[in-house]
Order: sequence, then C-alpha cells, then structure tokens
Amino acid sequence: MKTKILLIAFLTCSVFMNAQNKHTFNIKQIFEKNTLNKKVQNAFLKVHSKNINIELVNGTFSNGNKVTLNNPFYTASIGKMFTATAIAILKDKNLLSFKDKISKHLSEDIITNLHVIKGVNYSNNITIENLLQHTSGLPDYFEDQTIDGSPNVINQLFINPNKTWSSIECIQFTKNKMKPLFTPGKNYHYTDTEYVLLGLIIEKVSKLKLHDFIKQNIFKPLKMNHSYYNLLSKPINKTNTIAEIFVGNFEISNFKSLSADWAGGGIVSTTSDLITFQRALFNNRLLKPETLKSIQNWVSETQGMYYGFGLRKIVLNELSPQLPKLELIGHSGSTGSFLYYCPNLDIYLSGTLNQTEATKSSILLIAEILKELNK
Repeated sequence: MKTKILLIAFLTCSVFMNAQNKHTFNIKQIFEKNTLNKKVQNAFLKVHSKNINIELVNGTFSNGNKVTLNNPFYTASIGKMFTATAIAILKDKNLLSFKDKISKHLSEDIITNLHVIKGVNYSNNITIENLLQHTSGLPDYFEDQTIDGSPNVINQLFINPNKTWSSIECIQFTKNKMKPLFTPGKNYHYTDTEYVLLGLIIEKVSKLKLHDFIKQNIFKPLKMNHSYYNLLSKPINKTNTIAEIFVGNFEISNFKSLSADWAGGGIVSTTSDLITFQRALFNNRLLKPETLKSIQNWVSETQGMYYGFGLRKIVLNELSPQLPKLELIGHSGSTGSFLYYCPNLDIYLSGTLNQTEATKSSILLIAEILKELNK
C-alpha cells in the first residue's frame, strides 16, 4: 500500500512538473514573439504565483551591453499605485480621510483658481477621493491641449530635456495653460495633475518628502531594495543602471525633464520588487482590510477598463470576446510598463516593454500569457 501511494504521488508530481515546464516554455515563446522586433529595444517580464516563478529579459543597451534582470526600469504610471497606497496609509493612521476636501491639506496659493468653470470656482469642492479616482475634472498637464496652443508638458520634455520640473510648476502650468473639463465628481478624466496634488498632500500631512515617505513606509518594510524615485533618491542597496526608455528610436532615460512625472510615475524598480509590493498590498500587509476594499471602488474608464483609487481593473473578455474571462487589477504605464494581479488564477505579472508605442502591446502580452496559464 505504501509503495502504491508513493507511486501515485510520484506520477502526480511528474504530471504537474511537465505541465509547469510546458507553461514556462510557451510563455518564453510568447514573450520573445512580442519583444523581438525593432519597436521594442528591451523588455522585462516576471510571472509569479504559488507554483510559478518565471523571469525573462530581452534587449541591449545603446552601447551594446546586454540588459539583465539586475537592471531596474522606469515604471511610469505604476507609481500611481504607490502614491494612492501612501494616501491610504495616512488614512489608516487617522491623519486624513478620503472624503476630506483637498483645501484642508493644501495651501491657499495651490488651491486658488485651481478649478474654475464658466466663472464658477469649484476649487474648494475637490476631495482626496476625486483626485485618487480621476473624477476631479482637472486637466492633465502632460497630454491635454493648452488653451493657447503652446506645447503641453509631454512635448516640453523633448523641447527642453534638461529642465527640472517642480511639483508647483506642474500645478501652475495647469492653471495658466489649461481649463477644467467638468465639475468635481461628475465624470472621469485620467490626469497626472491630480497625483501631483496627492503627492503634495502626502508631504504636508506626513512632514516628509514623498520619496522619503514611500521609502520609510513601503520600500524598507518590504525590502524593496532596488526601488527609488528617479532623480530624487537612491535605492537601499547598490543597484545596476536603469534600462533605457525609448520613444521610437529616441532614448530619453537621462532626461531631467522626466521630473515632471513625480507622484504620477517617477519610480524606478525591478519586476521582483514590484511583485513584492503588490503581494503585500493584496495580502493586507500595507493597509487595513476595509481600506483595501475601499480603494477598489470602481468607476468606468473605457470599455473593459475600470478605475479605483490608484488601481485599474481590466476585464479581458470585455476588451475582446476572444480573450479569456479573467480580471486584472493593478496599473500600467506609458512606457509599456505593467504590474497586475489576476485574482481568478492567483497570478502576479510585472514588467515593461520600455517603449512608449508599446502600451497596448503590453496588455496583449499579458492576455496571451494568462490565456496560456488558463488552459
């Protein structure tokens, strides 16, 4: 009987290992198919669950050196997850409420004429919740059109790559050059302006710089030793050179003007550090259970996509009926970066295609991988 039990266990284990090896091989094929082309200069991927741990990287630096898993990458708007989590941590410390008016925590010079539509000033009506969920009606200094036709900030990154943008400059640019779109709470519009304001609230309430607050409350406790804020801080441990970011064939990694990202997406990290953060978040190691639930209060963003408080939910089969009936919760960025958790399969995925033209491709890559793992 004992021999029979051991044989069954061995056969079960062998079947499981063969399935895992097949998944690993197929995911590597999917990754290479999606990254070995002229539009993707370098790419990172980590797929992690209780039974799977796959790490892949492709590409070279401009000098010909190979990109490795030890090179961190620019996470872009994944940083919004960290800013929102920082706000939620302060909420759990009873230092603020999601329902607070932002005027309670920001100085008058920031609030004055921040949100004026047709002569009506709504600046004092905006709540922290509005900022977190992109429902304030404020314009996006990065990509929205200016009222005088001058370049928005995304274009100014290239016009003056050596310019260092302060958070106040970003807000002032929004006030001077753009108009709000709707009254607070009445619609949805994705905007980095709101996350700059959230960063300022974190600094005011905590009495720490944003990068120091994140380091003390997230990076250090979670041993995210290779994560830091671009141009502002250093990683806890010695970390290799950041992988290059591309716009077309144009490399922008060393632009000081990337400082305009800040609270909306200025973090540099690795696939492992990012998954460490997301696992901690969804396993209640950073927030109280009721707070974690409240930041997943979804509003419609576009077909198949919903937005919470610094979190995005994607329902794959709503994007396309050909995709599996699975959900993703996390965030992606304009550089093709992504950090998502699939609760249906209990799988975490992080990485980047490090190419601004590859944002949609990164979601398709994730969908293909999950389709493989859902077999």
